[in-house]
Parts: sequence; C-alpha cells; structure tokens
Amino acid sequence: MTEPRPQPYEALPEDWDRALAIVAHPDDLEYGAAAAVARWTRQGKHVTYCMVTSGEAGIDAIEPDKCRPLREAEQIESARIVGVDTVEFLGHPDGVIEYGLPLRRDLSRVVRRHRPDIVITGNFRDTWGGIALNQADHIATGRAVVDAVRDAGNRWVFPELIDEGHQPWGGVRAVWAAGSPDAGHAVDTTEDFDLGVRSLEAHGAYLAGLGPNGMADPREFLEGMGRMAGTRLGTRFAVSFEVYPMG
Repeated sequence: MTEPRPQPYEALPEDWDRALAIVAHPDDLEYGAAAAVARWTRQGKHVTYCMVTSGEAGIDAIEPDKCRPLREAEQIESARIVGVDTVEFLGHPDGVIEYGLPLRRDLSRVVRRHRPDIVITGNFRDTWGGIALNQADHIATGRAVVDAVRDAGNRWVFPELIDEGHQPWGGVRAVWAAGSPDAGHAVDTTEDFDLGVRSLEAHGAYLAGLGPNGMADPREFLEGMGRMAGTRLGTRFAVSFEVYPMG
C-alpha cells in the first residue's frame, strides 16, 4: 500500500507590518524560521525577538552564569544577520520554564509593548512528528504565547499592566508556530536560505557544545527540512507554520 501524499501547504499571508517572535531559548528560531524572518525584514517588515530564557543551561561544559552572556551575544548576532535589531531576554530559568500566570503576564506585557500584527513562536505540540518528543520549555512557552496574546487584548486580565502604562492590544491577527507537525502553511525561503544558515552558524559555542552527536553541518540540516517544506509549497526551500487565528 502506498503512503498518502501530504497535502500542499498554503502560503502565509504577508499583508502585515509588525511581528513579534517569542521562543524559549536562543537558537530556537534558527532551525528554519530565521530564514523566513530574513525574507520579511527584506520586505521592510519590522520583527522583534523575545527569548523567555537566556539558554544558560544549554551547554554542559559551561556553568550557567558564564554561559548566559555568551548565548545572549550569539543570539543578538544571529538576529542581526536576518535584519532584527531588537532582542529581549526575559530571564526565566532555562530548562524549567513553568506555564502559568507569571509567564502569561510577562508575555502579555511584551505583546502590549510591541503591539504586533503577527506573533511567531515555535512548535509546542508534544512531538516533532512521529516519536521525536518535544522539549518541556518549548511546550510551556508556546501554550503561554497563545494565551498571553488573548490576555493582551483584555483589559480585565492583568489590570496591573495598565497601571504600568501598557494599554490592551487586541491587534494580533494570528500566532504562527514554526515547525509544527500539524503545519498547514509555509513561506518560501529560497532567496533567504543562506542568511538562515548564517544565523544558525552564529550560535557557534552552542553548536560546539552539542558534542560529536550534535549537529555536524548546519547547512545540511536546514536543507533537509527546507526541501521537505518546499516540496509541499512548490518552492525549492520553505519553512512551515501552524496557524492559530486570533479573534
């Protein structure tokens, strides 16, 4: 019996001006989504990055206090490569992010400050498809992002944010989760693929810290994912997203 052919991806809309990307760790966006960001900044769109942690628990051989500034610097350079000049770090502890009200409040504050049209996050499904389990920080962050976007538009949720000067913002049209196994949309990244590779390579200390069983060749890794998504979009390379419309 032949396997059913995957459904084609639908192209993401690009009639927007401002996006806010919120993920758990430095390097999360660089596994594909950064090439899409490069496309959008090239179009003149404004994209801001927000990292819930500083990835300080991500390199086994470097203790967190020394790892934190290193990983922050790598993320800032990685963002610069794809045209992003604002990177914020919320300082939640790496590896033990907790879904709950404090995280929702912090993310709602960020959404209200930046007032984006689109919010980008990473896959927060239980797996990456098949048997590859997702990581707890990704799941907690993505769930909180979706809820915080709704919270940001409700003046009666976290009213203390209004006291801080952050007025409600209900202008987010959708949350886009990159790399979700349930993705139905994608964006053509063929023209900006090389910038996406460079943005991942900017995380040199982290990639080296993965050891011999880590990522041998960032370009080869991204090409494999990009070609699979591109096949379903009808392009050479693409990045896939699951779309969560926001009312």
